[in-house]
Amino acid sequence: MEIEEESPKHVTLDIVNEDALLSSIKEKMEHISLSHCVCRVPEKLYKVNEEKYYPYLVSIGPFHHGKNTLKLMEDQKWRYLNALLSRKPNAEATLDTCIRALRQVEQKARKFYGEPIQMGSDRLVELLLLDGCFIIELFLHHAIKNLRRRDDPCFSSDDSLFHLRCDLIMYENQLPFFILDQIFHIVPIPKHCHLSLIDLALDFFKKLIPDQSHQNLREIFSPQTHHLLDLIRQHYLPTSSAEIITLPNVGCTNMPHASRLLSLGISVERATSSSPTNIQFFNGKLKIPSLEIHAYTEILFRNLIAMEHCSPGCSKHVTSYVFLMERLIRSPWDVRLLQEREVLIDGHEREKEIAFLLQKLHVDINPDDFYYGGLCEQVRHHQTRRRDVWWERVRDVYHGTRFGLAGFSLALLLLVFLFTGAFFSAVYFLLHHFQ
Repeated sequence: MEIEEESPKHVTLDIVNEDALLSSIKEKMEHISLSHCVCRVPEKLYKVNEEKYYPYLVSIGPFHHGKNTLKLMEDQKWRYLNALLSRKPNAEATLDTCIRALRQVEQKARKFYGEPIQMGSDRLVELLLLDGCFIIELFLHHAIKNLRRRDDPCFSSDDSLFHLRCDLIMYENQLPFFILDQIFHIVPIPKHCHLSLIDLALDFFKKLIPDQSHQNLREIFSPQTHHLLDLIRQHYLPTSSAEIITLPNVGCTNMPHASRLLSLGISVERATSSSPTNIQFFNGKLKIPSLEIHAYTEILFRNLIAMEHCSPGCSKHVTSYVFLMERLIRSPWDVRLLQEREVLIDGHEREKEIAFLLQKLHVDINPDDFYYGGLCEQVRHHQTRRRDVWWERVRDVYHGTRFGLAGFSLALLLLVFLFTGAFFSAVYFLLHHFQ
């Protein structure tokens, strides 16, 4: 009898322990899943360029909430919230369901950000609901034009829409995607809208996405999208096939500029790929997918780089891409060459502006994190091999002649002497001519 009495206690203890273990594992999984949390952009990145990282029209999330310069759009958020919830009868019940759902993920949302959120529970849930509904209704208004009011400030001009897009891709101005997804599956969506949340987001940001065919989007996305900026970043990640060709990182970061590559016997060609980062080198050909330069380019790259810099465990693919393009483009001549090869697409043909745009990003990267280290090593090896072949040919041509290789070396020194003499003569003439 004593054994029978002790047995249930033992079983109960096991159940308690199992529940504790389950909670512990879930907490650890949740912590890892939020490794791409949103943090403050460090000063070394935003210094003298705050406008490229701070919202201009609308605040999303807690970091910029309540700023005086962004309060004008707060009323529009409430209008969008009312329009979204009132699309079907009994809006109060829908609102109550949203609040209950957001309360369940409130702590997860707090952990999403890289610093403690100094807001009470009610205030934070209200912010998540208001910002989430604003984004969803904005996407719906963009996709379905007959939902818009004539006095809607979000669509009153191209300038307003431009600033809204810029604000929604800023790293510090992000909302957890799981918040958007949870709200989207509760609120009433117009019957004639058959697009998913991801489809609506991609339609809104289509000008920023390299591959606009939208045919293979489901294959691109990772199992978990962290926020809207992360959703766009996934289109800039290299495919697995490109990863194999570029070889493992070897710490090499040297890459001659585009014009110099031609003189080294390396051709630059446009590659057909859904991602700009699928750069490959094979048989003396550097193949680069096309990149469209537009008004969003600088802000997008700056915030993608900030995301990769601040998010623990995040790969540096976009940072590596910008770093490599900076080295390929050192002058307007490099820009023009890449434009002729359709690697860079810009309707205004602004060679100087494009060259300056990439240079002022001023990207630094640890060689161990540089994705294109293997590719740079391939280019360096090709240069070395080509130089060795050239010297072998010279040796073969002059070996056994009357003057031999010594005669050839003497002739080469004479040419260098004549060239440098002509150079200094030209400098002397210019200095005296303009005195």
